[in-house]
Amino acid sequence: MPLLRGLEEQFREEQPFAGLKVALSVHLEAKTAYLCKVLAAGGADMYVTGSNPLSTQDDVAASLVHDGLNVFAWYDATPEEYEAHCRRVIEVGPNVIIDDGGDLVNLIHNEFPQLLPNVFGGCEETTTGILRLIQMNNAKALKFPMMLVNNADCKHLFDNRYGTGQSVWDGINRTTNLIVASKTVVVAGYGWCGKGVAMRAKGLGAEVIVTEVDAVKAMEAVMDGFKVMKMNEAAKYGDIFVTVTGCDGVITKADFLNMKDGAICCNAGHFDCEVDVAGLRAMAVEVKPARKNIISYTLENGNRIYILAEGRLVNLAAGDGHPAEIMDMSFAIQALSARYIVQHKDDVTREPGKMVNEIPAEIDQAVARRRLAAWGYEIDTLTPEQRRYLYGE
Repeated sequence: MPLLRGLEEQFREEQPFAGLKVALSVHLEAKTAYLCKVLAAGGADMYVTGSNPLSTQDDVAASLVHDGLNVFAWYDATPEEYEAHCRRVIEVGPNVIIDDGGDLVNLIHNEFPQLLPNVFGGCEETTTGILRLIQMNNAKALKFPMMLVNNADCKHLFDNRYGTGQSVWDGINRTTNLIVASKTVVVAGYGWCGKGVAMRAKGLGAEVIVTEVDAVKAMEAVMDGFKVMKMNEAAKYGDIFVTVTGCDGVITKADFLNMKDGAICCNAGHFDCEVDVAGLRAMAVEVKPARKNIISYTLENGNRIYILAEGRLVNLAAGDGHPAEIMDMSFAIQALSARYIVQHKDDVTREPGKMVNEIPAEIDQAVARRRLAAWGYEIDTLTPEQRRYLYGE
């Protein structure tokens, strides 16, 4: 991860977080651990938890504790334990929050309002978390500025499309040990994550069906060479279903009844609400493990539906998440955005309803140039005459 390695050296010299507490909730695996160590090198007192009980890797968490960081997380935590871990990183009174899905931001607003004045601001990693932030901001309930990391070009264009596209199929393939070629894959949602999942499925030899609620995105899917139909129709044809919408109730009890025997369902959205696993369990006549991270549900009609990773993020709960090169860019955006928050804590607006902030273009460009340099590529620079022609400078 050369980008983070360079930032670690820079932060160690600059100490941008000296004397500050940083609360972080991101999928707790090796790449996240390096982000934590980079921030700690910059002087941050780190308080760390995971953003999903099934994505925490205990050896990684233990290593961070050994290195002197404050970590509250373990694999397969119960809902009560997970909430307790989140409380532990908030009750210290953080100055900066780095969130993935919005749990920390919601917790400090709902249960620790007395700590809100301590927070300079925060960064949000994922689409689902941004949706929650926008809702809070529109309701004028968000009390400190948040940087929308997922909206950065170096995040969603690469992490969501290429990272999710590859890591979802890594998780599916290592869990099922089945071939993808010759199968019909149904991808629910054609945002940047859905585009990546569909593109990789096509490359692996699958026939791909896309389901959507957005007419423009559905049109994109058609022009990209995929079939588009409603989920209740697609359910009849799919061998493998992947939800990547950020919404709930995407695959329902009625859809399960339309599926063929042996259909495989998994989720790549942040929360485990896209596939109605509880509804499937209620209607099943038999529930049993099929193999690690796969549960078999037998319906009254005799068909078996297989759910991967309990309907949680399949690429992390049943895999190692995005490749290191991808997370190097995403976490570089996180680290630079956290530094930006500290540097601009006195001039960023705290006006209600204006608390969500896009990532400055200079951060995006800086990360892109670092990535190109690490690959060994150089690009042109506009001459003064060209800048005057384009921008009137």
